[in-house]
Amino acid sequence: MRNIIFFIIALLLVPVISNAQRNYTSSNKKAIKAYEEALTAFDRMDYGSAVILMEKALKSDDEFVEAHLVLAEIYLENGDNKKAINSYKKSIEINPNFFPGLYYSLGLLEMTENEFIEAKDHFEKYLGFKNLKPALMSMAKKKIKTCEFANEAINNPVPFNPLNLGDSINSEFDEYWPSLTADEKTLIFTRLIPIDNEVGIKMIGNRNPIIDLKSVQEDFFISEKENNVWLGAQNIGEPLNTIGNEGAQTVSVDGRTMYFTACNREDGKGRCDIYKCKNENGEWSVPENIGSPVNSKYWEAQPSISPDGKILFFVSNREGGLGGKDIWISTQNKAGEWSKPINPGKNINSSGDEQSPFIHPDNQTLYFSSNGRIGMGSSDLFKVTRNEGTWNEAINLGYPINTTFDEVGLIVSAKGDRALFSSDRLNRKRRDIFEFELYKEAQPNPVSYMKGNVFDSENNTKLQAHFELINLKTDSIITQAESDAVTGEFLLCIPSNNDYALNVSKSGYLFYSDNFSLKGIFDISEPYLKDIALNPIKQGEKIILKNVFYETDSYELKQESFTELNRLLAFLVNNKQIKIEISGHTDNVGLHDYNMELSENRAKSVYSFLVNNNISPKRLKYKGLGELQSISSNETKEGRAENRRTEIKILD
Repeated sequence: MRNIIFFIIALLLVPVISNAQRNYTSSNKKAIKAYEEALTAFDRMDYGSAVILMEKALKSDDEFVEAHLVLAEIYLENGDNKKAINSYKKSIEINPNFFPGLYYSLGLLEMTENEFIEAKDHFEKYLGFKNLKPALMSMAKKKIKTCEFANEAINNPVPFNPLNLGDSINSEFDEYWPSLTADEKTLIFTRLIPIDNEVGIKMIGNRNPIIDLKSVQEDFFISEKENNVWLGAQNIGEPLNTIGNEGAQTVSVDGRTMYFTACNREDGKGRCDIYKCKNENGEWSVPENIGSPVNSKYWEAQPSISPDGKILFFVSNREGGLGGKDIWISTQNKAGEWSKPINPGKNINSSGDEQSPFIHPDNQTLYFSSNGRIGMGSSDLFKVTRNEGTWNEAINLGYPINTTFDEVGLIVSAKGDRALFSSDRLNRKRRDIFEFELYKEAQPNPVSYMKGNVFDSENNTKLQAHFELINLKTDSIITQAESDAVTGEFLLCIPSNNDYALNVSKSGYLFYSDNFSLKGIFDISEPYLKDIALNPIKQGEKIILKNVFYETDSYELKQESFTELNRLLAFLVNNKQIKIEISGHTDNVGLHDYNMELSENRAKSVYSFLVNNNISPKRLKYKGLGELQSISSNETKEGRAENRRTEIKILD
């Protein structure tokens, strides 16, 4: 923010200084001589001499307004805001009407020092002058609202205790853009490293604001957590890292797919594009440009992928936005093609710049950075939630998470209780990655996860299978993933407070069905660990349809059943040679004849659904077995629930 303030102040003061050369407020020749010598030193960036000479001018004439103004500018260039503020106040004290723009400039400076009451007063005095530029008037009115918000936020701080991730992650260089897998075991981030040791290290180490891009580059680094401790970060290597810059990445919840930003590549559509690569058995594929319509002749960067892998959030300055840089959204169809990006509108984007979108694994909560909304005065972090496709109003995360510095690049753990971000405000020498406990109101919906392996039930061969976690209420896919082709490993997120169907499928195998009821569960501390055996398609093999439900003491199918039944329908359509038997089962509660009739009618309900959807009756049989083939004890509530089931058996 300091560079922006300096630019605005310098822009405002240029006409004052140039006019003053012809008509100074001082007639003291010694003061004027020292002042002009100070200007020369200032022009050649000799700030030490400029300060000495300007102080000499003021010693000769302490009422020399221009000298106070330029001295303030020198202090600002040196990063000494307090002295700059004092010099501006001195010039106002001498002549309150000398330069109206000074009140605006002073207000900006005071905001950087959290002096919001004083800043608001100076913005209001600025608006009291006549013949102001409309653009600056509008900006001043917005700054007044910012001061009011910031003062209230400082008086009502949110809990915030950031902890540096330590030497395993952070180095003498800059680290930023963290990405975390759902199990919090893998961290990938961007590090700014020198290409030339002498030049690059000197530039980064001295926090030189003018970095020679030929002397530094951005690379990905990765760290694994063992026994709750991050191991030393390693360069992720080729083919991801190149001699160019790679950064602003997002990883899928299982850590096996990455989207990232790369600029000025031969296959680029514009200056910066979004690329994709995959990890199989620890090896990253060659990155591919995801192409149009996401990438364009404009600037595209900072992707964030949804947990189902089908929605991409990113930042672009393309036409049709609300401000300079906006957050855009593209969805992927079944063929793997990305849709034309849409702008989510004013509840996310503003007339300013929006950056660093992060969609949480709950797929409902988006965090992002904006300098176009009322906040602490620069880029603030915001949270916005989605309700049935509509985005609610964005909420500022509050002070001291947000400050007068720029806050960007925040991510939140799957469980929703902790956040990571990069900042140099806690260590002015470099940007480090920090984590902190996220206060309750800023948290998303908590998300647990399931991880394990998929294998052939007969020979234990590891399998690459497709996973879908489906919200039974909405029949929508919450997340989907592929298990590793070599190891069979998988990881997928399970948001809390809903009922879910899990389907695992692979060509040549019977699909696997499971059910999760997380209604009312918010404090998820332990993940689901599950190995899944898939049965090859052959005569006699069975599937338990764990997501087919009936009304109590009835054979009427519940609405939640149709997700599973559609899966069965697709299986039969894709395997036209298969014939099946549908069997209904009950627990041992009630009379035998009643259970037999109920179970047969329930099996017939599934049979009727398939026939009504064009599956030939010649391929189907159904029967009821009541309580005759229990698979669990009828002595417990859980056991009886397992026995009440619908099964499919391959006949031919």
